[in-house]
Amino acid sequence: MGAPAAAAPVRMARALWISAATMASRVLGLVRDQLFAALVGANVFSDAYIAAFRIPNLLRDLFAEGALSAAFVPTFADYQRNRGQGEAFRLANLVLGLIVVVVGALTLVGVLLAPQVVALVAPGFSEQWELTVLLTRIMMPFLLLVSLSAAVMGMLNAQSRFTAPAIAPALFNVGSIAVGLGLWAAGAGPVKAVVGWSAGTLLGGLLQLLAQWPSLRATGFRFRPRLAGARREPGVRRIGRLMAAAVVGLSATQVNIVVNTIFASHQRGAVSWLNFAFRLMQFPLGVFGVAIATVAGAGVAQKAAARDLPAVKDTLGSALRMVAFLNVPSAVGLMVLAEPIIALIYQHGRFGAADTAATAQALLFYAIGLYAYSGVKVFAPAFYALDEARVPVLGSFLGMAANVALNVTLYPVLGFRGVALGTSLAATVNFAVLVVAWRRRHGGLGGAGIGPQLARVLLASAALAGTAWGAHAWLAGALRWHGLARQLALAFVPIAAAAAVYLVAARLLGVRELSDFAGAVRRRRGRPPVRA
Repeated sequence: MGAPAAAAPVRMARALWISAATMASRVLGLVRDQLFAALVGANVFSDAYIAAFRIPNLLRDLFAEGALSAAFVPTFADYQRNRGQGEAFRLANLVLGLIVVVVGALTLVGVLLAPQVVALVAPGFSEQWELTVLLTRIMMPFLLLVSLSAAVMGMLNAQSRFTAPAIAPALFNVGSIAVGLGLWAAGAGPVKAVVGWSAGTLLGGLLQLLAQWPSLRATGFRFRPRLAGARREPGVRRIGRLMAAAVVGLSATQVNIVVNTIFASHQRGAVSWLNFAFRLMQFPLGVFGVAIATVAGAGVAQKAAARDLPAVKDTLGSALRMVAFLNVPSAVGLMVLAEPIIALIYQHGRFGAADTAATAQALLFYAIGLYAYSGVKVFAPAFYALDEARVPVLGSFLGMAANVALNVTLYPVLGFRGVALGTSLAATVNFAVLVVAWRRRHGGLGGAGIGPQLARVLLASAALAGTAWGAHAWLAGALRWHGLARQLALAFVPIAAAAAVYLVAARLLGVRELSDFAGAVRRRRGRPPVRA
């Protein structure tokens, strides 16, 4: 009893527009990573930068783009719907004032205690320890910049202004690329490269914040941060309560990352291999999963504020079907073509063939969890919007427990590959908990069944896998070219052939989201962009 495609609760056209904007950012992110790999390689210097950046980045994921977004967006949407824009903007200024004070203090603590933090996160580091401490101190202010950016992003998304938040991360990458090109032109060695790159990270964080400001001002908002009355404001108390639950829940994810880094720090280059692989896995996660979760999350927040549970269920069902349609074939493609994709993107400069092989092995195991990662991003905000924060907290903690147990079990056998596999299986545990809890509390989801659609997508993805493997094997034996031309052919020809076969198979199997996708592309051509 599914609704017609044109009436899908998560509008494919809007998600497609955000995916396009996010793809631009992700492509720039790959260019950024490619330049970093060529400048530095995969060694103790790259390990030092990645571990140092992970410290403020973990706090960003935990407090800013994690707990704050999950708590702030539904509260702001509720204020705007039920109290008016003026009250919503007053709440936002209270939140911004608290961010400046609290996150500013946390940033200062991070600078002062950098040696202790590095010793905790990367106990296996020895020769790169001092460099990691220095880079950590340089990049800690990044946390304040992205915390403010996350609050601005939440305000814009809650008002259905998606373009500027989707484009803003691209500016982060632009700043880093500009600095990286300067370092390349100057012939910087690995140490100077990572120090300069850390400064470029701060520049990118500032650009990410500034890129969203014109769109926010266009809504009528004026930045007047304040603290007076914050403790008595019901919205602030609600945000604090939801953030406390979200921090507890999301801390499990961050603990997973810390645990992974602790294990990987004992193997030279492993921190870098895992990071490059995870970044590639995040490409489809960001382009498709995050775009769908952004649109679905805003819709769920608005419908939850209106107490319309059937509409919430329709939105989630539509979002999960889109996630399967787009991210399952992406995961399969990454697993089959991991090595030629990594060779094309990273194997330049100081990044060698051995690094490509190791990163490809990590990517294969990370890609296993791509659907679960995307599903969690769609499902978890729905529980927060419905004020059922204990469910995602439980899911995160069970995922964390699974990750720790799997790392302890798999690392002695598989090394860094066991870290990647454990991460994927832990994400699957988290997603399974959310699915089971939703069914017990609220029943099924709106629209056509998730299970039958997923089965059809898996069949179409099997056809994709066979095509990709066959095309690559034939080209590898037939091509007599060398260098970049060979890398391009070995990556893009199998990708194009596999994508075509997947679309044909999806059509033959009756995957409805294919029609939604095609219709959205046609409508997008004749439509003005989504509001900035």
